[in-house]
Amino acid sequence: MCLMDNQKLINSLNQLLSNCFVMYVKLHRYHWYVQGHHFFQLHALFEEMYTTLADDIDDIAERVLTIDGKPLATMIKYIKEATLEEATADDKEGEMIDKLIEDFQQIINEIKEEGIPYASEQKDEPTVDLLVTLQGKLEKYVWMLHAYRAYE
Repeated sequence: MCLMDNQKLINSLNQLLSNCFVMYVKLHRYHWYVQGHHFFQLHALFEEMYTTLADDIDDIAERVLTIDGKPLATMIKYIKEATLEEATADDKEGEMIDKLIEDFQQIINEIKEEGIPYASEQKDEPTVDLLVTLQGKLEKYVWMLHAYRAYE
């Protein structure tokens, strides 16, 4: 695979990497600051999410290297390239859930609209597989968070 041919894919993966890092930090913040009746469930859920995301971040960065790219590796670059925003307020638990649903859905849409099509153009099945797997994980989180909201 020629670097010039797959630059759009590398850029898309680096944007995904950046979004995952922003989400990783956001999940830590929510894990630390969650309060309320559902503290124990959400505290554990957010930890599970950021732990899983840490492995996904590593997989994305290694894939960028595999296709002759350079994964971003500084917070300043992650913030610059991310399409998600950092958590800045002390959100209530319902606001945390809403924001996570919105952010996960945004990442899913970017994977479907950019990442998978770019990888498919390059006939890069391993990257397609990585992205489809990540999309499935994030869709499950969206479903779980919607199900959680149904009982509030």
